[in-house]
Amino acid sequence: MLSSARITKAALKLVSHHGYKGLTMAALAKSLNVAPSALYNHVSSKQDVLLLVEDHLMGRVEVCAFATEPWDAAVAKWARSYRDVFAAHLPLIPVIALLPVTNAPATVTMYEAVTQGFLAAGWARESIIDAVVALESFIYGSAYDVNAPEDIFDVGSLASEAPDFSAAVAHRGNPDAAAAIPRNDADAAFTLGLQAMIAGLAATAGPRK
Repeated sequence: MLSSARITKAALKLVSHHGYKGLTMAALAKSLNVAPSALYNHVSSKQDVLLLVEDHLMGRVEVCAFATEPWDAAVAKWARSYRDVFAAHLPLIPVIALLPVTNAPATVTMYEAVTQGFLAAGWARESIIDAVVALESFIYGSAYDVNAPEDIFDVGSLASEAPDFSAAVAHRGNPDAAAAIPRNDADAAFTLGLQAMIAGLAATAGPRK
């Protein structure tokens, strides 16, 4: 039986295999082995499908720490969960990052939990959304970095033209690794950047004293 859950699962599979452009109503109906008319009994447009996908993914982002842990620890757990969810669905980031949250219950619930966490920590209401958007910009970029190749910073034959950069790459995460293999340590970069963002946000727009 066709359902919103089946449509969402099929849409995610299509995007994973064929990218966002591969998600068409015709392709979705075919993947579900139904006529397009049957699909339109559940969703009226591709926008509706994207809303289902957005809500499914946002519903997987962990927010429970905002109710039990200090603000900085809760933000760190939320951000890491958020990054991990979208690192697994990279082609959807450019779409969902610009998709309104209108009538997306799981998405709105996620943002409500985050907002309540900020308020409980003493943040002014007028600063919360800007802080969340700043964090999301970092999160989405970090999701791309997870998928970058291990040798993304390998300059090859140009090492002599960028000796300091090459040395920094070789020593990344290990000051003694003079001959280390260039790698993409996305998690280390994410942790460093997130710590800096949390500290910076707290210092510039954080809880009122």
